[in-house]
Amino acid sequence: MHTHQKSSDPVATIGLDIGKNTFHLVGLDKRGSIAMRIKVSRNQLARRLANLSPCLVGLEAGSGSHHIARQIQALGHDVRLLPAQYVKPFLKGHKNDYRDAEAVQRPTMNFVAIKTPEQSDLLSLHRVRSRLVRQRTAVINQIRGLLIERGITVRQAPGPLRKVLPEVLSSPPEALSPRILRLIAELDQDWRRLDQRLEALSAEIASLSEDDCACQRLMSVPGIGPIISSAVVAAIGTGSGFKQGRDFAAWLGLVPKQESTGDRTKLGRISKRGNKYLRTLFVQAAHVVLERRPAAATRALLPWIDQAARRLAHRNLQLGKAVPRGSDRGSRRQLPPVQRSPAPPHGRNP
Repeated sequence: MHTHQKSSDPVATIGLDIGKNTFHLVGLDKRGSIAMRIKVSRNQLARRLANLSPCLVGLEAGSGSHHIARQIQALGHDVRLLPAQYVKPFLKGHKNDYRDAEAVQRPTMNFVAIKTPEQSDLLSLHRVRSRLVRQRTAVINQIRGLLIERGITVRQAPGPLRKVLPEVLSSPPEALSPRILRLIAELDQDWRRLDQRLEALSAEIASLSEDDCACQRLMSVPGIGPIISSAVVAAIGTGSGFKQGRDFAAWLGLVPKQESTGDRTKLGRISKRGNKYLRTLFVQAAHVVLERRPAAATRALLPWIDQAARRLAHRNLQLGKAVPRGSDRGSRRQLPPVQRSPAPPHGRNP
């Protein structure tokens, strides 16, 4: 363990830079002077922090950070997780682990809620399921590519392809060689195995969401089922880190990107910041509500959908429906209609 002590005053705040095997700590006293700079191994971390009086510990959110944060919390310290993108601008000079540890002690910061072991388990289920969905999509696209190279086209969506494959394999066209038939048959088996694994994971997620009160509350919203509700709970828990639903929407990246200066306000496309997986699920749920019009959504949202459809493009309407609004959901403020200037004569720009 490498130690560098600079002040005899007690440590009040600690910045921690975590790694796979070694950790760097920089401690500040109440006046903000560096009182401690040490490097410890993973096994030495808990023992070193246990010898300190309770203080504020900040570390960068990342791989393994939630497990470390729970361990430090058990020692009586106040632990804060910081988003990595907010730590980077606070670095000074060249990068090293000690300066990373200093940067995480930024005074004004929106912190990341520490996940419980149950949240981490649920999030792991979603990550594995997301990977299997990508693999299944890749298998389906590869089958389509092999068929279209031999002049066989199939209608869009997995269903039509699933119906055509048995006929193609039992009565193959002349354009398909035995080698290609064998490859397609093996890919079809891969597809079925992925379907089985996805069904098992989805059933496990649905079972967990039935026993969770937060998931049940979320599933009362039209278009949200076990997958989305459990993904939200796994990511943010009870949502106590957000003051309102609009803050959650901004965290998801579903609000316009702002590039304002002076008195000029300029809003662009959605920012697409934050959790991409959750954002995708919310947009898909909005698409289902707009296309299938379930009964619950028809009663609660149809008037707003009809009014917004007259002034928004279809994709913008999906984004507007996807934005979580918390307590503001029941009182959506209608935007004024877009004023379009008349077209110039002869199609020329004015």
